[in-house]
Amino acid sequence: MIAQRILAVLAAICLVSSAALATLGPPDLPLDQMLLQSGGGVLQTLEQWTYQHLAAWVWNDIEVPLLARPAWLIPAALGILFAGLAVTLTPPRGTPRHRRRG
Repeated sequence: MIAQRILAVLAAICLVSSAALATLGPPDLPLDQMLLQSGGGVLQTLEQWTYQHLAAWVWNDIEVPLLARPAWLIPAALGILFAGLAVTLTPPRGTPRHRRRG
């Protein structure tokens, strides 16, 4: 029950943030360009961390293609994933709920 609510809140946060990114900025702005505009060397830090803690293929085959996608797409995909998990954890109707005594 608690996990379902947490996932529903995470889904809402991700979907609202993806809508904000898509409407407030250019809809085709890639994630790497957005991170470069935010400053702070986020991309270099992410690349160094990946090479130090994971394999080089993770950067080349997974992270670089994700960085080339529109910035709003990642939170939207996560929001859909969290919403699906929240719906999956919802008990069917007619199932008796356990109530706390106290």
